[in-house]
Amino acid sequence: MLDTGTAPYAILLLRLCLGAMFIAHAMLKVRVFTVPGTVAFFKSLGLPGWFAYVTIAAELGGAAALILGIYPRYVALLLVPLMIGTVVKVHGHNGWLFSNKDGGWEYPAFWAAALFAVFLLGDGFFALLPSPPLGAH
Repeated sequence: MLDTGTAPYAILLLRLCLGAMFIAHAMLKVRVFTVPGTVAFFKSLGLPGWFAYVTIAAELGGAAALILGIYPRYVALLLVPLMIGTVVKVHGHNGWLFSNKDGGWEYPAFWAAALFAVFLLGDGFFALLPSPPLGAH
C-alpha cells in the first residue's frame, strides 16, 4: 500500500538524486572528456556530432527541471529515451555489469527505470511548476 504521507518526499528524494546524476554526467562530458571529445565519441558511435550538444543540454536542462520541480513527471518521461539510447548505443554490448570494461548496461537501465517510476508516481513534494495529472484535458 502506498504511504501517501511520505510518498511525496520519497519522490522528491528520487528527483534530486536523478537530477544530481544528470549534472554529474553532463559535467563529465564537458570538463573531463571535453565537448570536442564528446562530439568525436558520438561520431565514433555513428551518431551525428551535434547530438552530443543535444545530449549535454538535455542532461543539464533535465537535471534543473527535476531538481526544481518544473513539470518533473513529464521531464522524467522525456529523459527515458536518452537513457535507453545509452543502453542500446553505448553500453549494451559491454554486458550486464557496469563494472565491465567500458561499462555495462545495468546502470543506465536502472536509471531509465527510476525515471519512469517518477513519471508513474508524479511530481512529489516541492514542485515549482507541477505537471498536469495524467489524463487531464
